[in-house]
Amino acid sequence: MATYDRRPDPTRRGTLPTAEPTPIRPRAPRDALTLTWVGHSTFLIQIGGLNVLTDPMWSDRASPVRGAGPRRFMAPGIALADLPAVDLVVQSHDHYDHLDLPTVHALAVRFPDAEWLVPLGLADWISRRGAHRVQELDWWDERTVAGLRVGAVPSQHFSGRGPKRNGALWCGWTLAAADVHRAVYFVGDTGYFPDFGEIAERRGPFEAVLMPIGAYDPRWFMRPAHVDPEEAVRAYRELANRQAGRPLAFVAMHWGTFKLTEEPLLEPPERLRRAWRDAALPEPLLNVLRHGETWTTHD
Repeated sequence: MATYDRRPDPTRRGTLPTAEPTPIRPRAPRDALTLTWVGHSTFLIQIGGLNVLTDPMWSDRASPVRGAGPRRFMAPGIALADLPAVDLVVQSHDHYDHLDLPTVHALAVRFPDAEWLVPLGLADWISRRGAHRVQELDWWDERTVAGLRVGAVPSQHFSGRGPKRNGALWCGWTLAAADVHRAVYFVGDTGYFPDFGEIAERRGPFEAVLMPIGAYDPRWFMRPAHVDPEEAVRAYRELANRQAGRPLAFVAMHWGTFKLTEEPLLEPPERLRRAWRDAALPEPLLNVLRHGETWTTHD
């Protein structure tokens, strides 16, 4: 494996490049697809005429207590108050950097008609924080929300808040507006596992995969739960190989927002770009967005 010069983390917060978010307001046309990176694993996805949030996290710390725990290095790329109307929220699991109580409560108050789709074991927690329309899904279950087909798919991870472990399921999510040939795969948190090809076959083809690339060291501990950049590229290739020639955009996430593990904060995209080049993959398909940046599909 290649070696890396592990430079110290930046000493000042908020120093990564940012972009002005440009989602289509109030909603994108049904045949459009946009992805706006809020930070970490939070995206505003516009697909099938709906506004969808993934793993919404707007708090300053990923922690059960104020004043302690991992603090945001970068502010959210779009303020919660500036969001367009949210139609659907998908939740991958219950860890504090993905499921945030103040954010859930704020969204439930502001968007009381939003649908929430969550893995098994999380509906009660979400409902008790004010959300009214919550459904649990098992792996490979699907629901249709205003014509958008939404499915829970396997991932290799774990769940738990505080000392309790694995009291709820974890998953990735697929979003497909089949009538206009738009589909996205939000991987959630995962270690490498051998089912990416099956996910592509059963739920694809996809236009974009939102793939985690950070929080991977030390490998002896993090390997089962978080892919490193090289494993992310491997997973991408297994997806792309089942796309029947349709281009698949890689959109990086789960880096540059919270310092969770031992690797330098800015190392994941450097390693990702090197692994991408080593695999001789098309450069235009690799997307490392700035916080706030909006990616739009180009037909």
